[in-house]
Amino acid sequence: MHKKKKKSRRRDSPSPLGEASRDGVVKAKKHLGQHFLKDENIAKKISDTLTLNGYRNVIEIGPGMGVLTKYIVQKDLDVVAMDLDSESIEYLNTNFRLEHTEAIRNATSFEVLEADFLKFDLSTLFPKQQFAITGNFPYNISTQIVFKTLENRDRIPEFTGMFQKEVAQRICEKAGSKTYGILSVLTQAFYDAEYLFTVSPDVFNPPPKVDSGVLRLIRKKEYSLPCDATLFFRVVKTAFGQRRKTLRNSLKTFQLPEEIKTSEILSKRPEQLSVDQFVALTLSIQKSIS
Repeated sequence: MHKKKKKSRRRDSPSPLGEASRDGVVKAKKHLGQHFLKDENIAKKISDTLTLNGYRNVIEIGPGMGVLTKYIVQKDLDVVAMDLDSESIEYLNTNFRLEHTEAIRNATSFEVLEADFLKFDLSTLFPKQQFAITGNFPYNISTQIVFKTLENRDRIPEFTGMFQKEVAQRICEKAGSKTYGILSVLTQAFYDAEYLFTVSPDVFNPPPKVDSGVLRLIRKKEYSLPCDATLFFRVVKTAFGQRRKTLRNSLKTFQLPEEIKTSEILSKRPEQLSVDQFVALTLSIQKSIS
């Protein structure tokens, strides 16, 4: 297969080798929520969560020192390693490239990008192509990463990676559970969510205070909702904003007509509704206010 020219893009000009490159270590930064994975077996297991069905492009968020990256680039993919930490970017562009030259050659292309995923314009990457997202996500922004994925669901058929365990479980939780909430409903409206395995704190440097969990989201074949998506998001967020109340009370701001107010479903609390029931409820509200 013809290999594309390897790319490396920086937002600023390259600087001389810094302390991280000389010492071969990047210091984890608490304000960035960094906990670097150091277990090779776990890193390989995460890379293998990518099914590669329907895409050949991958964005890895928060690569750090590249322990997961080196397994991803072996898969003949277009890979973008995106990190906000300039020290990690410097390490990936120097030490990592030197130490893993053979692995990088297996990638169709490998790009190191210094950027904030939450602010980055994803339309500039892999134009008009599908791509997956993976990574050992910084826990302080992990839910925001999921929400941005949902916003870009038309281009993201798969999402895998590591979260704080309770967050990963919440995303995959089903109706009826106390942890079932906004993130569960909105994610599962568009993706099939599967909790894959648990990771203990001792495989990280520094170790977090909680267990971690790896999940996989695979976009549904039919992921276009029969209701207005913006209204659906609003209904779900409003309902769980007062999750102890029945829907009849929490959704008062929608000024529902009498035929909906008397519906039996409104006597339930939000965690009792399945995703399909939330869709049906939104559709009823949409028809009543249109």
